[in-house]
Amino acid sequence: MSENQNPHPLIRAEAIKQLQQHSFSHPWNANSEIKGAFLGQAVGLQRIGINLVHIPPGKESFIYHSHQLEEEFIYILSGRGIAEIDNEEFEVGAGDFMGFPTPSVAHHLRNPFDENLVYIVGGERRQVDIADFPRLQKRMFRNGAEVQIADWENLKPMQ
Repeated sequence: MSENQNPHPLIRAEAIKQLQQHSFSHPWNANSEIKGAFLGQAVGLQRIGINLVHIPPGKESFIYHSHQLEEEFIYILSGRGIAEIDNEEFEVGAGDFMGFPTPSVAHHLRNPFDENLVYIVGGERRQVDIADFPRLQKRMFRNGAEVQIADWENLKPMQ
């Protein structure tokens, strides 16, 4: 929940510009760099996350991944990028939309161009999620703030 326990459901463009900017880099991708603001939290959304973010030139979003439980979407506002979706690459730009229903195909976004790639990203904020990182052959299990990682070779069916 946001710091304001009863936030107003409307946040104006000028107030969005004043929101605290957060930076994130995925620990398994040295080229990962995302900057942005938590719009959903600013208006009190608890079950879905909606963020206004940008990837600087030459940087990438997180890491090629898929989700088992949480749906996710991306709407490009400005700039251009390369979306990797299910082992295919697509140039994307302003007005393009991507949606990843679960279980999702693997996806990733990078910005090899000279201007910021600006977009809205959102999705569910479930207590539990499972994500796969196919190029690393790893699976993440998240329960709240607790995150566990397993190599695919160590995953075994329950007997």
